[in-house]
Amino acid sequence: MAERSTAAVDVADNSGDEPLAAGAAKATADGVDTQNRQAADGPMPEKEGERASVAPSAAPELHSGHKLARRYRLEECVTRLDGFSSWRAMDEKLRRAVGVHLLPADHPRARSVLAAARSSALLGDPRFVQVLDAVEENDLVYVVHEWLPDATELTALLAVGPLEAHEAYQLVSQVSQAMAAAHREGLSHLRLTPSAILRTSTGQYRIRGLAVNAALRGITSETPQRADTEAIGALLYAALTQRWPYESDAYGLTGLPKGVGLIAPDQVRAGVHRGLGELAMRALANDGATASRQEPACTTPEELARAVAAMPRIRPPEPVFTAPPEYQHTTYQQGSYGRPTPPGGPVAQTLSVAPPPPPLQSRTGKALKWGVAALLIAALGLGSWQLADTLLEHSNQSSDNQHQQTTTGDDAPEKKAPEPIAIKRGEEYYPDGTPQDLDGVPHTYDGDSSTFWRTRTFYDGPEVKVKEGLGIVYDLGAEQDVSAAEIALKYAGNHTTVTLYATKNMSSQTPVSSMKKIVGATSSNSALKLTAETPVKTRYVLLWITAMPQAGADDYTKPGYKQAITDVKFAG
Repeated sequence: MAERSTAAVDVADNSGDEPLAAGAAKATADGVDTQNRQAADGPMPEKEGERASVAPSAAPELHSGHKLARRYRLEECVTRLDGFSSWRAMDEKLRRAVGVHLLPADHPRARSVLAAARSSALLGDPRFVQVLDAVEENDLVYVVHEWLPDATELTALLAVGPLEAHEAYQLVSQVSQAMAAAHREGLSHLRLTPSAILRTSTGQYRIRGLAVNAALRGITSETPQRADTEAIGALLYAALTQRWPYESDAYGLTGLPKGVGLIAPDQVRAGVHRGLGELAMRALANDGATASRQEPACTTPEELARAVAAMPRIRPPEPVFTAPPEYQHTTYQQGSYGRPTPPGGPVAQTLSVAPPPPPLQSRTGKALKWGVAALLIAALGLGSWQLADTLLEHSNQSSDNQHQQTTTGDDAPEKKAPEPIAIKRGEEYYPDGTPQDLDGVPHTYDGDSSTFWRTRTFYDGPEVKVKEGLGIVYDLGAEQDVSAAEIALKYAGNHTTVTLYATKNMSSQTPVSSMKKIVGATSSNSALKLTAETPVKTRYVLLWITAMPQAGADDYTKPGYKQAITDVKFAG
């Protein structure tokens, strides 16, 4: 008799190993990459002792059309690796698609795979892909699980682009809560990769391969909660930035630059939600990285789920409504209702136009016509006389003005040079909520060229790509005409682009688009002089940087695109 049980598992995802058969290169729900001919989920960062090194047994020689238990007909092999294979099959009894993992009964991991499938079956949580059967029969061990044809892998979603904030919030919230429930029952995943996360058509995220994916690959861990939490943090980081938070490329995503370590998501891509970015850093703090702020690192899915619940609610984006089509008259309103269409097709409708009324022919009508004509002639004569008089007077005034300008033109005063304007105070302007150097702002107008305000180091440039720009707002004490500025820079180069704007206040919530531009320029050395064609009256001036040169490492920052301002002077 065959052993059977009901459990929950998923198609085994590959960890960057080469498939052993051509059938494994087809794109399926198991995440196989047909372009690179390797598993789409790429290499999982494995720690020492987490994966058992065993000699895999030969995979069972099966083919499409083979039936298991006279019920499950194998249709397509989606993975063949490490002595096991995974298939899309048809349950002929219930007329539905299913997934099947197959191993030889003497495979070193066959016992652990059966145990993992039966253990995860006891959870019965709908947030996980469910196992339908776990069997040892005829020298084979196979696990049958749900197949979700309407679901999309997170790998495919990230191939299109990063997720918007509400969708990323739903991802980390649902996955962390589901894994917290699994760990409370003593179950761990250890293979939480983008291909293990499915998004259904209703927006629900489901996790496949609970316990079984790790058992198929012989992966274990002494700290399973910590490993799963870090994996969720990596998923959130990838969802926000479309980059993998390690140096190696994986799962179709580009890794971080070599040698820079783990950097905050808002330094990788502009517009990242600040709270979600900090949450990803707290979950990824497990490998020696530090959280972006003072909150403690999350080391268990339960802690991560509580941190997500404590965040302010992120609302979904407002729906976009398209304009209704232009109103069209019905055929009845157009007067063509019930008319047959001519044999040659529809023709343009000809509308009859009523003839104008006849002219006035009576004696009274003729007298009225002559009266109106006389009035028109009198009006034209009066208008012509007034027009001639006006033109003559304007000609005399123009002659007098020209004579006056000729006599006084030599006495006009020369244009005055701009006078210096004192800066009362300054504050950093950071509309995205991420400042650069709050304490360094006063150094830009203290008269000391050895002190400065600095930006962070960016790895793409010279244009600032992860933000709209970087800047400082200065208070001049009162409204004054601003027409020029001198800016001393720490890093020389020909890429520093600075624009001055007149703004109504010093708030970072005031968008640049609402400000009035004064003048802009790009540097060619370590000094930048700006002169406006027309002075602008304002009390507050924004100094806005949108491009920076590349500079080497120093005592404060790493090599990359950056800038520092030592002195700022305004004139008007």
